[in-house]
Amino acid sequence: MPSSLERMSPLRVAVADDSVLLREGLVRVLIEAGFDVVGAFGDADELLANLDECSPDLVVLDVRMPPTFRDEGVRAAIRLRELRPQIGILLLSQYVEVVYAQELLSSGRGGVGYLLKDRVASLDELRDAVERISAGSTVLDPEVVAQLVVRRQDPLTTLTPREHEVMTLVAEGRTNAAIAKQLVIGVGAVEKNVTSIFQKLNLEDSGSDHRRVLAVLTWLQR
Repeated sequence: MPSSLERMSPLRVAVADDSVLLREGLVRVLIEAGFDVVGAFGDADELLANLDECSPDLVVLDVRMPPTFRDEGVRAAIRLRELRPQIGILLLSQYVEVVYAQELLSSGRGGVGYLLKDRVASLDELRDAVERISAGSTVLDPEVVAQLVVRRQDPLTTLTPREHEVMTLVAEGRTNAAIAKQLVIGVGAVEKNVTSIFQKLNLEDSGSDHRRVLAVLTWLQR
């Protein structure tokens, strides 16, 4: 990806954020930073539907957008990587969501960034992040880096013996009811163990089914 300094024309940027105030604020800041904002959308589907028309060099996405406010921005980023691998991607979030950061980084390619909204405090910081991403670098918020480092320590070692039993049965594809029957405990006790496992594995609330799959993947890769 060529840097903005090598371009004959300004970097083309598209923005997707369901908050009108944040979206318009980002548009204004990006324009002031010297970028060409070619589209501003309220959700990820709208962005993807207009991708050919606006043809951005880089997109700035909120992590959580309609309709579920879970991981629409991440899903859109992954889809963008499939459709247009040359497009730079900058995810913005209110919180550190390590699972989503890992998904975005899993391809090993550069040209991506994950920043906390509150930390995009200045025009210079945002300009620097966008230019580095467009040049093929990876830009991560310091807090995201800190939590990714923590996750490198095997969280499975923190599971209790009961949680190990539950996780083994989850990996076998058993439902909570089936696990309760197998271990001769109540379904409520199984649910508490599963919730505790999710917490210990730092799996954010992106839907029970999705977290179950991620937990199994972590378990099988140990």
